Amino acid sequence: MQGPASRRAMLAGAATAAALAAGPAAAEEAAVWGAQYWAGKGPVRLCLYRKRLGVPRPGEAPRPVLFLVHGSSNSAQPSFDLTVPGKGEYSLMNVFARLGYDVWTMDHENYGRSSRTGSNSDIASGAEDLAAAAPVVARETGAARFHYCGESSGALRAAVFAAREPARVDRLVLSAFTYTGKGSPTLAERAKRLPEYRASNRRLRDRAMIRSIFTRDLPGTSDMAVAEALADAELAFGDQIPTGTYLDMTANLPVVQPEAVKAPVLIIRGEHDGIASLADLQDFFGRLPNGDRQFVTLSHAAHALGFGLNRQQFWHAMHAFLAMPPPVAA
Repeated sequence: MQGPASRRAMLAGAATAAALAAGPAAAEEAAVWGAQYWAGKGPVRLCLYRKRLGVPRPGEAPRPVLFLVHGSSNSAQPSFDLTVPGKGEYSLMNVFARLGYDVWTMDHENYGRSSRTGSNSDIASGAEDLAAAAPVVARETGAARFHYCGESSGALRAAVFAAREPARVDRLVLSAFTYTGKGSPTLAERAKRLPEYRASNRRLRDRAMIRSIFTRDLPGTSDMAVAEALADAELAFGDQIPTGTYLDMTANLPVVQPEAVKAPVLIIRGEHDGIASLADLQDFFGRLPNGDRQFVTLSHAAHALGFGLNRQQFWHAMHAFLAMPPPVAA
């Protein structure tokens, strides 16, 4: 069986412009297969989703596994497998499946199709969800280590998990990440509602709130038709979501120390993302112990990189990091 480094090397030249564009023609040529699975965290049932090129076959060569971790306000499929009619490709799962990855994601507790409980589904709970999902992914793919990509509070979940279970994590992408929250206009505004987050395990997440994700930093970095498609997909699960990640991000940061994250790390952010200041992220980046690390800022982009007009730059930077050839030791 090939190791993660060998698989990355094999994929290093795969990111062609046509594959990254992933338009309708590419969709017809490459049949993306998908399936749904379940993991258990005690009595909590967690819904997992998988996409890759072709149905899995016994004895086939292993593929690198990419696990996507959603944020505070939207569940897994609307976040990473969204269809926006007439607007091109917005499914991160489809894009990376076509690039040769075995792509997974999951609804965290109290999101999407996963169990509804009394928990507020904070960052620590999300890291426990990832730990519960890992054996299912390993069983189905034969892989022991996976790449992880988390966005916003999903990046915090992924970083906490990477610190807790380094043996499970190959390479780690932190998109729209925040560290201490210092200098963040988004978190300063959110903190005004801190008493509400402490008083209730649920908050309202309606269409207006989903639209605000696309407008709060710099309107015009995304097509608002995407916001409407996202709201249509997400509101099927109701207009109430957990407060735990908001509470953590306004009252309990930092939830992870960079020295505890041993994996290679890509920190990627939009130039106009208000969730974290550049200085705060640079502080985290400078303290990471692994020399295999990258910091990327994308211009003309804000918080939701995967939904932006320049999302192809996000795909490119992410794939280039994941498919990095292994270093030769000095």
